Amino acid sequence: MKRITRDKAFHVEFGGDMPPELRVGLGETFVIETNDNWWNLLGKEGAVPSVTEPPTGARQYVRGNPVGGPVYVEGVEPGDTLVVDLQEIAVRDWGWTGTIQGFGPIAGLKEWEDIDEPFSTVIRHVPGPSGTLRDGEAVMNVGREVRWPLAPFLGVIVTAPERGVENTLVSQGPWGGNMDIRDVCAGHKIHLNATHSGGLLFLGDVHASQGDSELTGIADETAADVTLSCQVIKGRTTPGVMRIEKPDSIVQVDSARNAGGMERALNNCFLNMMRWLVSDFGMGKREAYLHMTANSLVRINVYQFTSGFFTCGVEFPKRYLG
Repeated sequence: MKRITRDKAFHVEFGGDMPPELRVGLGETFVIETNDNWWNLLGKEGAVPSVTEPPTGARQYVRGNPVGGPVYVEGVEPGDTLVVDLQEIAVRDWGWTGTIQGFGPIAGLKEWEDIDEPFSTVIRHVPGPSGTLRDGEAVMNVGREVRWPLAPFLGVIVTAPERGVENTLVSQGPWGGNMDIRDVCAGHKIHLNATHSGGLLFLGDVHASQGDSELTGIADETAADVTLSCQVIKGRTTPGVMRIEKPDSIVQVDSARNAGGMERALNNCFLNMMRWLVSDFGMGKREAYLHMTANSLVRINVYQFTSGFFTCGVEFPKRYLG
C-alpha cells in the first residue's frame, strides 16, 4: 500500500507549487503517517510548549500542525470536488494537552491568572474491550485520574489553494483548513474543492479526543496512521469550507474566517444546506427552508470556538432525503 511516511509529514505550509509526495488513483487506498501538532516534543511530564524556540518559534505564526502531502489524485481537475473517504485513524499510545500563555478565553483574567502559563500533560491511550485503541480510552491525571472515550479525527485537512501559499496553523478557506472538526473522522467522507490538477491533498494534526470548541486551543494532540481513499465529483464546487457525509446525515460547514464573521458563517451553513437539498436531492425550496426551522433533528454543530477561530456546521438527517 502506498504511503507517506512520518519523516516526510512535516510541512507547515501548503500550496499548488509543491511537488506531489504521492500519486494515487481514484478509489486507491493509501496511508499518511502524521506527527502531532508540536513536533512530538511533549511526551514527558514537565515539558512545556514554547512558542519562541525552534522548531515552533517564528516571527509571523508559530510553526505548528505539520502535515503530510501533497497527494495527487488521478482524474481530479480544477473545478471538481475531491471526496476524501477516511477509513481509519490509528492513534499512538499517548497524546498531550495543555495551555499556551496568553491564548484562550482566560487570558488577562485575574481569576485564572495562576493557570495562564505554558503547561502540558501527557494523556495515555489505553486499549478497550477489543484489546486495541479502536475502542480505547484517554487517561489524564492533573490531580486525579479521569478517563473518557478516544474519538480520533483530523484537525487539519486541506487542498492546495488556487493561488499562493497558506500555513497549517491559521489558514481557513474554500480549501479547508485548521478547523478541528470532530466529524472529520473514520467512516465519514469529506468534500473539498479542487483548484489544481490532482487536488493536492494535505492532512495532519490528529486529535485523539476533543471537546466541542477546543477551548484552550490544544486538544488531545497525537500522531496517527491515517488510511484513506479518494473519489471525485466532476464539475462540482463545494461551498463554505467543506461538506461532510456521515452514515446517517450530511453536514454543511463554514468558518468565521472564511465567511467574514460568526453570524455569516452560520447563516451560510443554513443557506448552503438548503441549496444542497434542492440541487442534489430534488427537495422543494419551501420544504428545505421549513426543515431548517421546524425539524427537531436538524442540528447546529459548533466545532471550534477558541481565540480568533469559529467553525460551525448544520447537520441534516438522511432519513428525510426521500
